[in-house]
Amino acid sequence: MREWWVQVGLLCIPLIAVYLHIPPPQLSPNLQTWRAAGSVFTFKGHSIFYRESFGAVGSPDMVLLLHGFPTSSYDWYKIWEPLSQRFNRIITLDFLGFGFSDKPRSHRYSIFEQASIVEALVSHLGLANQRLNLLSHDYGDTVALELLYRSDHNKTGHLTINSLCLSNGGIFPETHYPRLIQKVLKDSGFLSPLLTRLTNFLFFSRSIGEVFGPHTQPTEAEVWDMWTGIRFNDGNLVMDSILQYINQRLKHRQRWVGALTSTLIPLHMIYGPLDPVNPHPQFISLYRSQVQRSTVSILDEHISHYPQLEDPTGFLNAYLSFFNSF
Repeated sequence: MREWWVQVGLLCIPLIAVYLHIPPPQLSPNLQTWRAAGSVFTFKGHSIFYRESFGAVGSPDMVLLLHGFPTSSYDWYKIWEPLSQRFNRIITLDFLGFGFSDKPRSHRYSIFEQASIVEALVSHLGLANQRLNLLSHDYGDTVALELLYRSDHNKTGHLTINSLCLSNGGIFPETHYPRLIQKVLKDSGFLSPLLTRLTNFLFFSRSIGEVFGPHTQPTEAEVWDMWTGIRFNDGNLVMDSILQYINQRLKHRQRWVGALTSTLIPLHMIYGPLDPVNPHPQFISLYRSQVQRSTVSILDEHISHYPQLEDPTGFLNAYLSFFNSF
């Protein structure tokens, strides 16, 4: 009779094989609606999802929303309609490797490429000469800083930025504390592809819950929507490649922080102070000392890393207060 562990092993092999090829979850009605309201354009052979809405009649103002890691443009859904009551045009996109955009494997994802995708989208929409207000979060903050650098240095194809509002992004490597799984995935080499396949909803749910406040936790349906966006087009399999942006932030700190400290455009930071990734008071103290021209809104003490989802009213009020101040 075979050893019991051999029999267990033989039984586990097909189970593991099935597990590693679990199909992505079906889109919820909310995600279906979000996707149906969007469009795609092509950037260097890759399909990029974007969404735009026309809002306030008579207003010339436009706002471009840049989402964070590891989620998607759907992060903005709670403030989408309220923004349309103030702005003439609201635009967002899923970066390459995120949401409903293509997620090529064996691809060298970079902040520089994502910024070029934003510029290409603006050109595609015929807005290359229009003044745009940028509102960003997390990963999107760094993309916004690269766009700011190009704008202030008059690079070819750059956006004309009217204002920039950042929120809870790892702008300073010295005050940024990525989650353990992020550090493992970006630095594990040949093990990373295996780890990305082993990541499941339960693990993701626990991880994402750690960056929300205890009183502002997302519902299970909201977490499923986040996870569905990641799993769409097997996005979980490229997380290790995308996470190289953490190393890029360190390498290009002078370029991106320098752009932030030297620009003359209106700047604002909306900050959830319970954020374990960019903790209080280290992050905001450094931001205030380094970016003295910027104004700052610190939300309620129970708001964490996703302020636009945890406190959409407070987030929106803070943004509109900033926008109406210049």
